[in-house]
Amino acid sequence: MYDLDGSPRMLRTFLSYMDTIKGKSKNTSKEYFYDLRTFFRFLKIHNGLVPKNAEFDKISIDDVTPEMVSSVTLDDLYEYMAFINRNRRNSASSRARKVSSLKSFYKYMVNKAGLIENNPAKELDSPKIGKSLPKYLDLESSIALLDSADSQNRRDYCMLTLLLNCGLRVSELTGINISDIRKNTLTVIGKGNKERTIYLNEACIKAINDYLEVRPRDGVKDRDALFLNKNKSRMGVRGVQLMVKKYLGLAGLDTAKYSTHKLRHTAATLMYKHGNVDVRALQEILGHENLSTTEIYTHVDDEGLREAVNKNPLSGIKSKN
Repeated sequence: MYDLDGSPRMLRTFLSYMDTIKGKSKNTSKEYFYDLRTFFRFLKIHNGLVPKNAEFDKISIDDVTPEMVSSVTLDDLYEYMAFINRNRRNSASSRARKVSSLKSFYKYMVNKAGLIENNPAKELDSPKIGKSLPKYLDLESSIALLDSADSQNRRDYCMLTLLLNCGLRVSELTGINISDIRKNTLTVIGKGNKERTIYLNEACIKAINDYLEVRPRDGVKDRDALFLNKNKSRMGVRGVQLMVKKYLGLAGLDTAKYSTHKLRHTAATLMYKHGNVDVRALQEILGHENLSTTEIYTHVDDEGLREAVNKNPLSGIKSKN
């Protein structure tokens, strides 16, 4: 959890509002905190409240006031965007997230807290983000990854099976409780604390049952947690990431190119490519709020596109010259 010590009261109350009223996840709240802390530090530099040679990451924000936030103009916000692009080397996606954080914060300050009257972020444009196709493992590589863990560790094999078959986020995987499993269904808590049901196929059910046979029972700190680490506590996100990297290496796959999140992309792509899954059904499985997020997986099958062009009845008509 992030440390709020030294944060102004308005930031703490904003984060509490996002947590308890808006139901944002801990990860989302943490991103809001980091984004706004960066913005507050910029404000102090922008207003000449710290020496020019001050180390940015050590600038205190405890003295940032609602008056200081209220004095910000739209031009100031664009200067801030230039600052994080030029000085902080933030990517377009990182800058877009910071715009979203600013909009949420100023909307709260005006409409909920009533601490300021004007919202300079209302007209703030978000940087355009170029769409890139997600990286994923093909079917052969996915099988190789599973084979690398098979017979070595039932827990790890079970986690890889769920990631590759269900398209879970790593936080959803680590959050699974034994009580969340009902015969052939699994209940997970996704982004925004939204609950969804995932149907388990035969491979998942067998992997879970095989793991439960060897899962520790004595001295377990979180008795309902499905996946446990060597300390018999709930498996953490970092532990899963290291596990995935280990087996990617054992399978001879590029650990710089592929990661835990790429397994989610892999599951989505394999379901769409080989399972003829409707894009709206895929949206439900992945827990995407917007269909546009899911639709990217309809564009990744270059082989299918090539085959479609080759099957055009005119493909065999060639020039007589």
